[in-house]
Amino acid sequence: MRLEEVFDSIGKPARGAKCDAMVGLIEEAEGLMADIQDPETMDAAIISLAQAVEHYEIARYGTLVAWAKQLGHTKPAALLKATLDEEYGADKALSKLAEQRLNAAAAA
Repeated sequence: MRLEEVFDSIGKPARGAKCDAMVGLIEEAEGLMADIQDPETMDAAIISLAQAVEHYEIARYGTLVAWAKQLGHTKPAALLKATLDEEYGADKALSKLAEQRLNAAAAA
């Protein structure tokens, strides 16, 4: 896993922690999805909620890349940048899906 490689490269153990922001995003998703009956609207809502998660991840990874660079950790910065680029790609793919199909179907 890439994050484990980041931690290994700086000589620190990788460990997980509860993320209150992500818990909040999940709770928001559950509440919104409970109020939607229409399948097309549900699909559009799910994409919107997935993008909220992607945007949070983009913010976090962007910060980690900047910190790694400032601390002179070039290998971790490159690894984190690769993940950041993947998150941007996922966000772009979700936007494309929403624009091409789901938003039009939900509006109909």
